[in-house]
Amino acid sequence: MSTTYAELGELREGSFIVIDGEPCRIVEISKAKTGKHGSAKAHVVAVSIFSGVKKTLVAPVDQRVEVPIIDKRTGHVIAVTGASVQVMDLETYDTIEMEMPEEEELRSKIAVGAEVEYWNVLGKRKIMRVLKGA
Repeated sequence: MSTTYAELGELREGSFIVIDGEPCRIVEISKAKTGKHGSAKAHVVAVSIFSGVKKTLVAPVDQRVEVPIIDKRTGHVIAVTGASVQVMDLETYDTIEMEMPEEEELRSKIAVGAEVEYWNVLGKRKIMRVLKGA
């Protein structure tokens, strides 16, 4: 199981949520007061962790929503081949192939021998930051 559930009203900016099957970071959340015909609504604007696409969700604040379980791991870059990076997990010693991050600031620091933090979310992996340079 790679998700858990939370009430929409409990989430804050910076928390994570699953919208349309994509794990996203909440960048904006606003709550409308209870109207005379029902419950208070929350309007959530979030950005996908993997694609960077902006997604929105409008739902009652008491609705249960999926929250991704983020497995933050550390790895050692053992090969860089064009659009992909091979990383060896420093706990399990498994070799994993991941896409090269799109952020130029991150791309420039990734080299063989660098230590990186990568996230394993909903079965997908992404390098989030470089901990130590090569």
